[in-house]
Amino acid sequence: MKSVKAERTFYHCACFTTDNIFLDEYKVHVRFVSEQQFRHDYERVLRSLGCVTEQQFEEVLAKIHQEVDRRKCLGVRSAERVAAIRDTYQPLHPHVYHLKESFFAPRFKHIVEYCRGTNASEEGLLELLEEVPGQQVYRFPVFEKQFCDELLQELEHFEQSAAPKGRPNTMNHYGILLNELGFEPGFITPLRERYLHPITSLLYPDWGGHCLDSHKAFVVKYDMHEDLDLSYHYDNAEITLNVSLGKDFTEGNIYFGNMRQVSLSESECVEVEHRVTEGLLHRGQHMHGALPISSGQRWNLIIWMRASQVRNIQCPMCQRKPSLIEGMGHADGFTQNDSLMSSFCLFA
Repeated sequence: MKSVKAERTFYHCACFTTDNIFLDEYKVHVRFVSEQQFRHDYERVLRSLGCVTEQQFEEVLAKIHQEVDRRKCLGVRSAERVAAIRDTYQPLHPHVYHLKESFFAPRFKHIVEYCRGTNASEEGLLELLEEVPGQQVYRFPVFEKQFCDELLQELEHFEQSAAPKGRPNTMNHYGILLNELGFEPGFITPLRERYLHPITSLLYPDWGGHCLDSHKAFVVKYDMHEDLDLSYHYDNAEITLNVSLGKDFTEGNIYFGNMRQVSLSESECVEVEHRVTEGLLHRGQHMHGALPISSGQRWNLIIWMRASQVRNIQCPMCQRKPSLIEGMGHADGFTQNDSLMSSFCLFA
């Protein structure tokens, strides 16, 4: 893929401040426009989930207002954290911030080399991957174990530092936003453009896999004394890569249901073991979750890859034509000028 150097402005959809607010205590996503609307839409649901007193309901409202305020100030607060981290944080392993071929597992390099070839096909690629039957979920090694270990040492070093930290999203309380830490532009962007793009182009042409042009990358941590699992959800992405970095843990498999399914029953889900150094590649709208770990600690690298050509038509979060609000960095991957995309989806 040809790398085109151009300044682009990315946007959020206005639903970013109203929709998909996760109430952790009740394990449900809600939409909040006004208190009147919220009570009408969710009071009965919340009562069935244990929110039965007025005080409990007021506590829910307070948490929602706090989350809405966080989202409205996200760009400013993120820029403040980036500046503070740049000024105060001393990396333990500076080399992990710049992507190198030596970081990759040999089999991953072979897969990418195949996909770059002129005779590459989806059928040929599938022979090199491990597919979850009927799910369009694919598993393959991504990184060498030594790199995973060094990356984890760096992440733990940052976590233990006094530098400010922003959480990845409303569902993960423990994790690190990689753009704030400094993994842009030297790591995540070339990983997406040079290595993941050839794979997603073949596997997900109908889901924007051929024209991914932005991303959000973060790590999440599961620990016996912190987050144990992750509730059933879909991602704000066209394509997601989830790489298990370590450390030692038991249980905690990933489970997949249907596309954007509303209800969940065990019989409808497929459980997938997530092995250290390996990635799971799936469509962002594919409902999924993580079962609880039973011991140890697990870190995962998550890359939400986005295609503005797809999401500019319909926001994947509210399912409506996006109402654009200018953001910082890649924001949520929406763009205002579709014609620019022709120069961003070129093959060498």
